[in-house]
Amino acid sequence: MKRWFVFLMVVAFFPAVAGTGTLEIGGKVTHSDVKMLDVSGEKVSLADVAKENGLLVMFSSNTCPFVQQWESRFPEIKKWADKNNVGMIVLNSNYKNRDGVDSYEEMQKRAREKNYNFYYVVDKESKIANAFGGQTTPHVFLFDSRMELVYKGAIDDNYKSADAVKQAYLKDAISSIAKGENVAIAETKPIGCSIKRK
Repeated sequence: MKRWFVFLMVVAFFPAVAGTGTLEIGGKVTHSDVKMLDVSGEKVSLADVAKENGLLVMFSSNTCPFVQQWESRFPEIKKWADKNNVGMIVLNSNYKNRDGVDSYEEMQKRAREKNYNFYYVVDKESKIANAFGGQTTPHVFLFDSRMELVYKGAIDDNYKSADAVKQAYLKDAISSIAKGENVAIAETKPIGCSIKRK
């Protein structure tokens, strides 16, 4: 009887999770014209940030331990994206933490402390995260020049140490689209903290 109760509770909860969208490989970017508030005070959309070879969208946050492990690699990723003419934008979609650790003021503070060299914006009401099916912080979505999804998942295969990385999934994918090649590994499992979505 107890097992049936647990099963029913899981089934009852599942629709709330399944209600979010899931952008599959080959799918077109959505909500690209939605303006979002950057830590600089500027409002930008995904379309504003995209460059000739594509767009990198990353879901992140201020306090997730996984983000903090990968965070030192963010500026390097931005330089790599710039080198390959790919735009980069980082979204904070943690709606339920907006009055606390993921407030706009805390985002600004984090960006200053860590010398962010990329757009770090508020995904109001988790709109983009819900449309894409963003699961964790971090979780990356890479679009090519046609704004079609070519890679989604983790940044690389070792969040604990940049020196121990054997497969740099995201950087390799960016290099591939800049060369007009197919991305060899199009999807990996995202690792991080759950998005505290609306």
